[in-house]
Amino acid sequence: MNFGLNLVQEQKLIMTQEMQMSVKLLQMSAQELGQYVNKEMQENPVLEEKDLQNSKSNDYDVNDYKEIIKYLDKDGYKVKNHATKNDGDEVSPFYYIAEEKSLKDYIKQQIGELTQKSDILNICKYMAENLDAKGYLAASLPDICKELGISNKKAEVALSIFQSLDPEGIGARNLRECLSIQLYNLGMDDENICKIINDYLELLAENKYSEIAKKLKIKISEVQKYGDIIKNLEPKPSRGFYTGETVKYVVPDAYINKIDDQYVISMNEDVLPKLNINNLYKEIIKDEKDVEAVEYVKDKLNSAMFLIKSIEQRKNTVHRVLEEILEVQREYFDRGQEYLKPMTLKIIANNLEMHESTISRAIREKYVSINDGKVVKIKDFFTNGITSGIGGEDISTINIKKNIKEMVENEDAKKPLSDQIICNRLNAEGVNISRRTVAKYREELEIKSSSKRKRF
Repeated sequence: MNFGLNLVQEQKLIMTQEMQMSVKLLQMSAQELGQYVNKEMQENPVLEEKDLQNSKSNDYDVNDYKEIIKYLDKDGYKVKNHATKNDGDEVSPFYYIAEEKSLKDYIKQQIGELTQKSDILNICKYMAENLDAKGYLAASLPDICKELGISNKKAEVALSIFQSLDPEGIGARNLRECLSIQLYNLGMDDENICKIINDYLELLAENKYSEIAKKLKIKISEVQKYGDIIKNLEPKPSRGFYTGETVKYVVPDAYINKIDDQYVISMNEDVLPKLNINNLYKEIIKDEKDVEAVEYVKDKLNSAMFLIKSIEQRKNTVHRVLEEILEVQREYFDRGQEYLKPMTLKIIANNLEMHESTISRAIREKYVSINDGKVVKIKDFFTNGITSGIGGEDISTINIKKNIKEMVENEDAKKPLSDQIICNRLNAEGVNISRRTVAKYREELEIKSSSKRKRF
């Protein structure tokens, strides 16, 4: 081993803090960006939301603004204000009175209407607190007896009352008990259907009707009828109740509307508050005696100006990407989903002379509202293609999946189409596709295999 000094020359891309922030803002959704801007306005005293009603009194003039820029040495910044909704916009009264009811609240309300003794009702309330996400009773009866210091007989009485509440199947200890409770409420006490639930539920899930028929010594068609009844029961009693998670609303970043024969892209200006620079801090910068205050304000102004510039860059990038998508997918906008062409990030990146990662960030979690009011995820415009034997053109995978779905929907349920038959039909239509790819697309469409789709 030798020790020595060597001079090595190498290239490295070092992302500054500003570059990192610009990338971060680009990949934010409209909702995320709105939340981020509101947070910045709270933390940065220089930023403020422009008062639209008194905009003249709050505006700074151009000359003063240039003075601020001189201090910042940021002559390249371009400020463009963003509109916000007026205070007078109509708000639905249901916004104030609507209330989501959780499953536990719903159960407790029913318990409060029961006429049983208070000790039984208290046990029921305890059970309500021990429901899991599916609506099953997470605590065992022995544990409940130990916790509350009650007899097993009293716990059984309370459980029976609890399981009679709505929704059906509530308080079950497992899937089999959940289904059995619902069958009981339907007045079905058929021995065979009960045996299927208790002993052959796994076989039923696999649609192995013939195997179940042999074990029960009944016809396959009878097993299938039982299976139809069981599959219509609710395995998760909690379904449809409020879980505590906030619903995420989709906010479109842009609108694409057809005016005469031209499509016009307009960015959604209601996403963000209208950003302004607070006039009070202009005076602080003029007073150069307080060096510490001037440095603080200059730093905050720099952050504010960079935020405004980055938002504008983000908007311009998304607009350019949408323009290029509109150019490539014109037929889709004119004629509908089946005319969606194969289009990749690389195609758009090359056309715009940008990097693929930039395009990927620009379309991440972003939506566009098209002419008929339909809100579409921008990412959905991007799809790979499979070469067609007719003319050598690429066919969108979305359209191929649509064809597969239509074939399955129109098949004879007694003789469902296998993946190979679907593959052969697509090949005959000029689509160059393999059986394995058909199986992959079928699974992505959540369509069962032919053996599991068969009806007897």
